[in-house]
Amino acid sequence: MNAMTPVSAAPDTMGLALRDTVLSPRFYTTDFEALDRVDVGPVRQEWDALLAEMASDPNKNHFRRSEPFDNKLESLPEDLRKEFVDFLVSSLTSEFSGCVLYAEIAKRAKNPDVVALFKFLARDESRHSGFLNETLKDYGIGVDLGFLTKTKKYTFFKPKFIFYAVYLSEKIGYARYIAIYRQLERHPELRFHPLFSWFKNWCNDEFRHGEAFALLMRSDPSLLRGANRLWIRFFLLSVYATMYVRDHTRPAFHAALGLDPTEYDYQVFRICSEITRQVFPLTLDTDDAKFRALMERMRVLSDAMTAAKQRGGFFSVLTRARLLAGLGTTFLRLYLIPAQANALPRTVRLAPAW
Repeated sequence: MNAMTPVSAAPDTMGLALRDTVLSPRFYTTDFEALDRVDVGPVRQEWDALLAEMASDPNKNHFRRSEPFDNKLESLPEDLRKEFVDFLVSSLTSEFSGCVLYAEIAKRAKNPDVVALFKFLARDESRHSGFLNETLKDYGIGVDLGFLTKTKKYTFFKPKFIFYAVYLSEKIGYARYIAIYRQLERHPELRFHPLFSWFKNWCNDEFRHGEAFALLMRSDPSLLRGANRLWIRFFLLSVYATMYVRDHTRPAFHAALGLDPTEYDYQVFRICSEITRQVFPLTLDTDDAKFRALMERMRVLSDAMTAAKQRGGFFSVLTRARLLAGLGTTFLRLYLIPAQANALPRTVRLAPAW
């Protein structure tokens, strides 16, 4: 099969990328003038070292292929094929949403520190999304990124919410990719697509990006205390719950990698919790039995909502309303589980040692 030969019954990747659900990656915009007031003076030494590292462009030659990946999508079992394409499109949309946001900040901000950082971030995310889209194009199902930019709905977040959300997205992205990479290091026979071989260096980009947002937050201690601690808990729980529910919708994908989605997710949560101690004054107790039981309830309720939506009809609307209330109550119960306090280290930066 050549690079432009479509698979039979090709999936609607554009439709997948345009989905607007609780579990879908979102596009963001922010207050650009507020970003001009950012002062990285308190972390200047670490900031300059990080930007020098980014300027050296460690992955400049990493996202290149001499030819299309030669594996055939139709050679995968139907359920795995569907879930792998969903994984690719979701990852692409997430990476590209970062690229769009970062490029817009670099264009519209005037603060030289902010502009320099976001130019590097946009460069990296452009590579990531382009690399993923090339993989889809191998099968004739690439996504029109220009159309996606114009059509996707945008959510406004204040800069501090951008910092919380994107920091977590980058660090959990690192944890997810490195966990898969290490699994396939141990079991190379499970590497059903060449894409996974790129994950080690790839996830180091995600790690560096997270370091930048950690420094931005540590430069302004007010973002990490008082009522903002409640927002940090909210974003931590939202990211973890979204990942848990979404990953359990891809059982064939995880089984092909030799991973149990529950065990994999809690491994990722542990890695992420270790990392976020560099900046967040608290972590979630993801090993707590009550936490795990409520996360599983979130998954069950979400699955029931999906099934009710597929059935359609008037009673389906009532059922979904009841299930949505149950999800809200369960999320609140999760939120009220005591968090674990964390004393912030003197230095911020970490090395990707997992």
